[in-house]
Amino acid sequence: MSSTHAESIYITICANLIENNYSTTCIYCSFLLQIMEYCVKSKFELYTNYHVTTKFHQHVLALAFAVKQINEDSQILPNVTLGFHIYDSYLNARMSYRTTLDLLFKSKEFVPNYKCESQKNLMAIIGGLDFDTTFFIAEIIGFFKIPQVSCDVVVGKIFNCYEIFNEHQRLEDHQYIGIIQLLHYFNWTWIGIFSADNHNGENFLQKMQLLLSQNGICSAFIERLSQLIHVEDFLEIYQTISMISINMMNDKSNAFLVYGESWAITWLRFIPFVVDPESKKIALFRKVWIITAQIDFILSGFQALWDLQMFHGAISFTIHSMAVTSFKEFLQTINPLSVSRDGFLYDVWEQLFDCSFPKSELQEMCSNPCTGQKKLEDLPAPLFEMEMTGHSYSVYNAVYSVAYALQTLYTLYFNRKKTMIGKKTSYPYMQGWQLHSFLQGISFNNSAGEIVFLNEKGEAKGGFDISNLITFPNRSFQRVRIGKMDLQAPKGKQLFIDEDMIAWNPAFNQVLPLSRCNDPCFTGYWKKGIEGDQFCCYDCVPCPEGKISDQNDMDDCFKCSEDHYPNKKKNGCILKLLVFLTFEETLGIGLSLAALCFFFLTSWVLGTFIKYRDTPIVKANNRSLTYTLLASLLLCFLSSFFFLSKPGKVTCLLRQSMFGITFSVAISSVLAKTITVVVAFIATKPGSHMRKWVGKQLAFSIVLACSLFQVCLCILWLSTSPPFPELDMHSELKKMILQCNEGSAFFFYCVLGYMGLLAITSFIVAFLARKLPNSFNEAKFITFSMLAFCSVWISFFPAYLSTKGKAMVAVEVFSILSSSAALLGCIFLPKFYIIVFRPDLNHREQLIKRN
Repeated sequence: MSSTHAESIYITICANLIENNYSTTCIYCSFLLQIMEYCVKSKFELYTNYHVTTKFHQHVLALAFAVKQINEDSQILPNVTLGFHIYDSYLNARMSYRTTLDLLFKSKEFVPNYKCESQKNLMAIIGGLDFDTTFFIAEIIGFFKIPQVSCDVVVGKIFNCYEIFNEHQRLEDHQYIGIIQLLHYFNWTWIGIFSADNHNGENFLQKMQLLLSQNGICSAFIERLSQLIHVEDFLEIYQTISMISINMMNDKSNAFLVYGESWAITWLRFIPFVVDPESKKIALFRKVWIITAQIDFILSGFQALWDLQMFHGAISFTIHSMAVTSFKEFLQTINPLSVSRDGFLYDVWEQLFDCSFPKSELQEMCSNPCTGQKKLEDLPAPLFEMEMTGHSYSVYNAVYSVAYALQTLYTLYFNRKKTMIGKKTSYPYMQGWQLHSFLQGISFNNSAGEIVFLNEKGEAKGGFDISNLITFPNRSFQRVRIGKMDLQAPKGKQLFIDEDMIAWNPAFNQVLPLSRCNDPCFTGYWKKGIEGDQFCCYDCVPCPEGKISDQNDMDDCFKCSEDHYPNKKKNGCILKLLVFLTFEETLGIGLSLAALCFFFLTSWVLGTFIKYRDTPIVKANNRSLTYTLLASLLLCFLSSFFFLSKPGKVTCLLRQSMFGITFSVAISSVLAKTITVVVAFIATKPGSHMRKWVGKQLAFSIVLACSLFQVCLCILWLSTSPPFPELDMHSELKKMILQCNEGSAFFFYCVLGYMGLLAITSFIVAFLARKLPNSFNEAKFITFSMLAFCSVWISFFPAYLSTKGKAMVAVEVFSILSSSAALLGCIFLPKFYIIVFRPDLNHREQLIKRN
């Protein structure tokens, strides 16, 4: 792009360069690279005791450096020269409004809403370094549609006051979230808060206290720092300082959060001096300072000779910045003697190096003249930094954003002019309102190698750097970048910290500082709140029985999962031992051997009865019923092995039904034997009608009918609510019992009840028939066997219901074996004894004689 003439375009920066507690002063600056004119309004002559915050002069130099680079780069705005004006807000709303009007309308005289200086083409304003200044400017320039690029926290184009407020609040909220994540990262739950005593400070406290309480963090104290100090309030101020010093010495609160402007650092550094002027106790302030992004580490006035030792190890949220090429070399060239008519730089230089420049109105020579030999690089960091700070980096990027937007605007108009035949291709007279749309979606690479992008709203999606402050004996310091706050990261993961790079205050011996109301509650304990105190203060109470806490500072203890139990320290869970009655353990071996012994004994008896089946004692009481009873007893003894094996689907289905059916067959056989004896003796009486019932048919009918009822009952049970294997987690603390759930307790007790009914019936019938002739009568033996059977199962129920796990199974197995053994012993062992050991008695004559 070429042109036949060069055009000057101005951008303006409104910054906070001067701190003045008692007066208001105006600075108006205008030129390409130099600060030319310094003027003090006559009506403020009584209040000329101003003070320059020298460190902020870097923001002005960053602006000048950016303009210099742009003007020297023919690729950005060829034949166009950028100029700038610099105004100070004085941290005063009235002066911010007045200087904004001066910028818009003043030429030689101030006439609002009238502009007569045609050479002054104002295209954009770079807003103040604080939100208030930016907001005040926007209230004025919003009527004239001049774009304002904010360097409050990140670069971004703002259209009006409402958008400024929303953008500022959004960035503040991100910073608050970062602070909360930082406190969580280091587990600091008891912090002190220092806040500016103004409207912004109150907004900060309202939001931060809510976030702190929502995230389990408490404020040990809140101190408000006043920006203005009046001599007449010295006593009140001294009391405030004493109270702050007491809070600062609090041993429990080791993390302090500071919100406000840079003057807060001078305030806090002043407190140890008031408490101990010789600063002997400054090392006792072993605290971790968490500094918000609006604050820079500055010392001014008589504090310039002090150090920042108390802030060693501070963690600071800083505006994201990069090292800009050649900026340090540019600062090294700054010298007020080489700049003509730059009164402002003279004042900065005088305060930086405690010297004086000769003034025409003073006849005497100053005692300590400024020679110009001293350099900015010789100054400690609290007075001036050679590395570009985050605020200066924002100013630098803001200037380039305006320059590239202007480039796009001029390119568009130049191409339009060129396409019109016969028209001269000159640069048109542009106005600031035309720049708005070109600041949206702009992207460029700055000299630091970073891509700067403004979205469709003109906002730059930046973030924060997390810096660690390292102080040195020469009153300087170094910022070490230890992390960042990435606004584009997923929620909860915006903060990154490299803990290994942090240098803590030497008083902490390089150990992570603790900032808690009390010592943590270790595992096995839980936090119990103390009535009247904040929730961060609590007592540590041991977990109750059956509960644990496996982490420090748990709000409550919790139970282990069902298959685990608490250890002795109540800080962990142990897997429960799986248990069930097996063949391998002592109880299982004993029951198994008993079952096998009875099984073989019953087999021996059955074999003996079969061998001597034609003998009178065997034939006397229905051999078929005898064989059926002995066979059912064999199955009863074998059914106990279902209870001694590992519970599974098959074993759980078979164990109760097998036991119920075989026992029902056995008791039915006993009942049939008893009824057969009774019917046989009744039938021997003359004229009896019972003779037709004598025979095998009656006995087998009784056995079949009684057994089929039990079979039907078991089939109904298995088809509706069958037993199944389950783990009993609750009966024993340290064990989980593998057992069979009966499915339906109703059917289970119906099966047992039916067997009991059969046994009682057999007992009654046998008892009534006990006096019949002994030679042919088993009634006495059956009576004893049923008495033993009923005694066993009557004892079974309370024992079964009062035991759990393996003991319950053992009780049932013992009941099966003992009741089966009672039947075997009482009914068959006497006959077995005669058959085997007294065969001489096994004759009809002997039986009749005995009768």
